[in-house]
Amino acid sequence: MHRVAALNAAYDVVIVGAGHGGAQAAIALRHRKFEGSIAIVGEEPDPPYERPPLSKEYLAGERTFERMMIRPRAFWAERQVALVPGAKVVAVDPAARSVSTQDGARIGYGRLIWAAGGHARRLACDGHDLAGIHAIRSRADVDRMIGELATTEQVCVVGGGYIGLEAAAVLTKLGKRVTVFEAQERVLSRVAGTALSRFYEAEHRAHGVDVRLGVAVERIEGRDGRVRGVRLAGGEVVACEMVIVGVGIVPAVEPLLAAGARGGNGVAVDAHGRTTLPDVYAVGDCALRADNFADGLPVRLESVQNANDMATLVARVITGDAAPYDALPWFWSDQFDLRLQTVGLSTGHDAEVLRGDPAARSFTVVYLRQGRVVALDCVNAVRDYVQGKALVLEGARIDPALLADASVPLKEMRATAAT
Repeated sequence: MHRVAALNAAYDVVIVGAGHGGAQAAIALRHRKFEGSIAIVGEEPDPPYERPPLSKEYLAGERTFERMMIRPRAFWAERQVALVPGAKVVAVDPAARSVSTQDGARIGYGRLIWAAGGHARRLACDGHDLAGIHAIRSRADVDRMIGELATTEQVCVVGGGYIGLEAAAVLTKLGKRVTVFEAQERVLSRVAGTALSRFYEAEHRAHGVDVRLGVAVERIEGRDGRVRGVRLAGGEVVACEMVIVGVGIVPAVEPLLAAGARGGNGVAVDAHGRTTLPDVYAVGDCALRADNFADGLPVRLESVQNANDMATLVARVITGDAAPYDALPWFWSDQFDLRLQTVGLSTGHDAEVLRGDPAARSFTVVYLRQGRVVALDCVNAVRDYVQGKALVLEGARIDPALLADASVPLKEMRATAAT
């Protein structure tokens, strides 16, 4: 279908967002024999593609864009899914059952699945708009970075989360001098415990990354409109030709909230992915929902697993299977030759057990909350990751001394666990 015609049409299901959640929603609907019309409306000009490689293999030049496609280009036409690229949805009209795009077009819907994700949070300090400042959220973001690498020797990364550390690892491998600034007293402080943070700080420093903790960026220095350095609160200026900002995302939910949906840091959904607007669902990074693995507290998870599983859930609901969401959260991160695999949510843990020796670069951190296993961070420890899932699902109670004994497989501990 021609893009102009698609923009002024109506569909049984309109999906806003062409990332993992949006693509999976369409795939799952067709897999479940949904025969109605479907359209995916995305801001970017590209068909749906994988996002995790952006800060890893794609930035490193080890993976082409074609190999990042969620499905081949022909797949969408074969499944009669209309792709509407380069269209930003700016308003939702629940009464008229339509969405409006930035260029004034309207698209009607029977059901609306909001999978718009979020936009990279920008710096608010002076100099935030200089050329040479980048986020890693889209293919275009990384393409701009790659285009500047030939004239870049020094890179400053603001934010010691996964995106910042992954980019730092790749750029160090490419021969750049990298400095990481983290406002907290340790990296990964929002998502992991102290043992894992200290391990990754040491690894990055061993690879030549200058990791600065507990520092505040005062401004970005520039010359002739381009970045030339980062000034810290104490007055020190660290020279660089490129700045990467990895300080989280702002969930893209303004049109839903303006239309009356409940939410704030994301749009609130129930156990079936439904917002408070009629026949409007939300999935993925932008969805705020109560999670059984966080003691029922509202969480907004930014992961491929969450996007895919929520999208599959909504497809089931639309096709008549209204089972509640109960997926076990999992994540991963690749840095240098380290594969981190996480299962569960460590938020709110009150104890952590170190299993194995970080010096061996293969170990696991087990997180407990009120004596129950709630999450594991496994570094180059695939067996623990695979076997530990059951302990998290069961909320197993296991003697910490036994958990710390890496010679005993986790699967053997289930028999001794008190639940």
